[in-house]
Parts: sequence; structure tokens; C-alpha cells
Amino acid sequence: MRLGGLQKMTLLDFPGRVACTVFTAGCNFRCPFCHNSSLVVSPEVPELCQDDFFAFLQKRRGLLDGVAITGGEPLLHADMPAFLERIRALGYAVKLDTNGAFPDRLRAVLEAGLADYVAMDVKNSREKYELTAGVAGILPMVGESIRLLREGKIPFEFRTTLVDELHEPADFAAIGKWIAGTERYFIQGFVDSGDILAGGMHAASNEKAKACLKAVKPWVPNARLRGIE
Repeated sequence: MRLGGLQKMTLLDFPGRVACTVFTAGCNFRCPFCHNSSLVVSPEVPELCQDDFFAFLQKRRGLLDGVAITGGEPLLHADMPAFLERIRALGYAVKLDTNGAFPDRLRAVLEAGLADYVAMDVKNSREKYELTAGVAGILPMVGESIRLLREGKIPFEFRTTLVDELHEPADFAAIGKWIAGTERYFIQGFVDSGDILAGGMHAASNEKAKACLKAVKPWVPNARLRGIE
């Protein structure tokens, strides 16, 4: 497994924790709005040595209490459970981000108790999922990952990045029906990081974001906007 970088402290990425965020390189999706495209497609991404990462964690014990793991797609890597075990052995809580494309690996992580919180992207309605994820044939796996989290016992959230060109309020009504009753669901704003996979992607207006939130609320009453005024 190749690590693509480290954010040394965050109060935002792991709810209720003072955490660091580590990025894994590589992803099986090709979302056109991806803001970490260098991690997804570029083999020359600077690599963070795992030994250096664990030395960092060792020194920060007592200052940090969580590690957020994102990407890329962390579960692309078959050795992720061993990586999580090393983090947990140092006394850190773990938050895992995933696109939901590897339900068997997600199940293994959940059953082994290797994650304390999972954040899964729900890219769009079923009808527009492949367009938004940039790959075909992944809907059954995504659906299974949604089921696993909803039937499991650890805290989780679903989230959708709202992109003006890819989403309409009707899509969020469809997402709401899909994940009905979920406790934590966020519609988050798209931000052009300068490292976007495809051009021509824009943030939606605040008015459109509020319309999308209104569309999902009948099925997910606790849905909220994130990063949108």
C-alpha cells in the first residue's frame, strides 16, 4: 500500500476527535469532480513512508486521539486491515472513508472492529451512478456497502458532493429513498482544489443546494448541508 500524504492535525475530518488524516494512493473510480486526482491517476505522487507515518503517530500519542484514512480509495488495498491494526495498537481511534466499491473488505474491517466511524460517499441516484463515478458495473457493490453500514453497529455517515453539472433535486429525492432513515447524511459543497480530474465542474448555487436538501428531507429528516452556507 502506498501512502500519498499526511495532514498532521484536523478537528473536522473525524467527528469528536483531534485527528490526523492520512491519504492512500490509487482509486478504482474516476469521478470527474475528484479533488485529489493526483492520488488517483499519477504514479509519481510523493510517497509517505509507512515507517515515518507510524513514527509520527508514536510521537503524537496523547496529543491526537484519532486517525482519519482517506484517498484515493483506502479499501482498494488488500493490506488495509493490517494497517488499521497497527494504528489501533497505538491506541488511536480510526475513521475510514470509502466509496463503497469493496463490500467484502468493508465487512472484514467492520467484523474485526478495526474502524470506529465510517464515511461513505453516495455519489448520486442509482440511475446516474455510473456517470458520476466514472466507471461501470459498480452499483451492486455500492448497494451492498450501504446495506452493511445500515445494518451494522458502528457510527457512520453517508455524504454526497453536490456538483452543478451532475446533480438535480430529483436525484436527491432518489438518494433519500435509497438510504431512508439514515441518521447522518450530508450534502457537501464541491470545491475546485486545482487538482480536479476533469474540467467543466462547478459548485451549485446555494439556492440549488437548499432545493436538493429539501428533496431528500422527506426520507432523511436529519440530512444537512456541509460546507454550504
